[in-house]
Amino acid sequence: MPDTNVHVGRRQFLAASALAGAASLFPPESGAQGRASPLAPPGQPGGGSAIRPFRYRASDSELADLKRRIRATRWPERENDPTQGVGLETIRKLADYWANRHDWRRAEAQINSYPNFVTEIDGVDIHFVHVKSKHPNALPIVVTHGWPGSVVEQLKIIGPLTDPTAHGGTAADAFDVVIPSLPGYGFSGKPAVNGWDPQRIARAWAVLMSRLGYSRYVAQGGDWGNAVTEQMALQRPPGLVAIHTNMPATVPAEIAPLLPGGPEPAGLDAEEKHAWDQLVDFYSNGLGYAQEMSGRPQTLYALADSPVGLAAWIIDHDIRSYDLIARVFDGASEGLTRDDILDNITLYWLTNTAVSSARLYRESKLAFFAPKGIALPTGVSAFRDEIYQAPESWTRKAYPHLVFYRRHDKGTHFAAWEQPQALTEDLRETFRSVRKA
Repeated sequence: MPDTNVHVGRRQFLAASALAGAASLFPPESGAQGRASPLAPPGQPGGGSAIRPFRYRASDSELADLKRRIRATRWPERENDPTQGVGLETIRKLADYWANRHDWRRAEAQINSYPNFVTEIDGVDIHFVHVKSKHPNALPIVVTHGWPGSVVEQLKIIGPLTDPTAHGGTAADAFDVVIPSLPGYGFSGKPAVNGWDPQRIARAWAVLMSRLGYSRYVAQGGDWGNAVTEQMALQRPPGLVAIHTNMPATVPAEIAPLLPGGPEPAGLDAEEKHAWDQLVDFYSNGLGYAQEMSGRPQTLYALADSPVGLAAWIIDHDIRSYDLIARVFDGASEGLTRDDILDNITLYWLTNTAVSSARLYRESKLAFFAPKGIALPTGVSAFRDEIYQAPESWTRKAYPHLVFYRRHDKGTHFAAWEQPQALTEDLRETFRSVRKA
C-alpha cells in the first residue's frame, strides 16, 4: 500500500490535509451506550441514511467467464532471474488452481454467513460487515482493510473478537465488529468524483459508527486501514477512544530523508538496523506498483481484462508477502492458504475494482511512515516481515500515548489474515484499558 511520499527525489513529507468541514460529517452522539441500535428495514423511507441488508451472489455466467479467461491466458517467457517479478512457475500454479480447484461459491457463502449491510454516506454506498457479540458490554471496533485487501482479509478475526469465550478469551474481551469496504473496493460504491482520500474516509467511518448507534468505540487498521485509522484519531470524532495499528507510522524525521540511498544513520540498535534495512530495500526495489497507481491509475485497464494479470499485480505487493504466497502455491503450510489468496483476488475480479481501488493512491497526499502526533491511546503490533518492523524506540516517540507494543517473530503485511490469533490477542490487550465496566 504505501505511498511514495518519503521517497527522496520524488516528494517531501506532506502534512495532513486540512480538516475543515469535518464537523459537518460528525453527527451528534447517540444515546446508545456501546450497543447497536435497530436497523432500518429494507425499503423503509429515510433517504441515504437507511441501513440496508446486503447479500451477494455472482452469476453463473460471470464465474464461467472468469474460468474461460484464466484458461485463455497468453503466457510470456520465463523470467531471467527471480528479482524480475512474479515468477512464471508461481503464477501458472496459481492459475491452474484458480481455474480447476478454487470454489467461489464456498467463499461467497462464507461472506454471506455474516450480517452484511450497505448505507449511503457522503453520496457513496458503503458496504460493511457488522457482527455483534452475544456478551453484554462488548466494545465496538471498526476494522479497516487496505490494498490489495478487502473484507475477506478480516473474516478470521470476527469469531475470536465477538465470541472470545470460544477462542481462548473471556467475556470481558468481547467486541462488536464493524468491517467496512473502502470506497471503490469490494462491495462499496465507486466514487464518481475526486476527493475520497483517507481523511474523507475517516470522516465517513465516524458517520457509520454513529449511525449504528455507537457512542463509544475503538478503531484498528493496517495498510490503508492504518492511514484511515490514524486520521480518525487526529480528527477525534465523538466516541473514538483508542486505536490499534499493525502498520505504524514511526520513521523519525531525521532518518526519513536518508531513504533510500543515503548513508546509514549512526548508532542504530539491532531493532532499528533491521527496520532500516527493510526500508532501504522497499524504497529501492518495492515501489513500482505504488508509483503507477499514485500517478496513472486509470492506465491499468489490463487488470480489468485479465484475471491472471490482476492476480500477478496483487500478489506482488511486497517481497516478503509474495515469498510467502509463492511457498503456499508450492504446497507449504503457511498462515494463508491458496483459497484465502484466491478468495480475495476473485472478489476484486467479480466487483471490477482493480482500477477504482487503485485511485486511492492518487487521492492520498499522506506520508504513511511519518509520525502524525496522535494523542489517543494507541496499540502497535510489529510483525517481523511487515514492510518494516517498527522498533519500539521509534514507536514510543511516534505515539506519545502508547498503551501497548509487541514485536512478533513471524508475520507479514496481512496480519488479520495470516496471523489472526496473534492480532486478536494484541487487540484484547490494547483495549482493556479503555473498556467500561
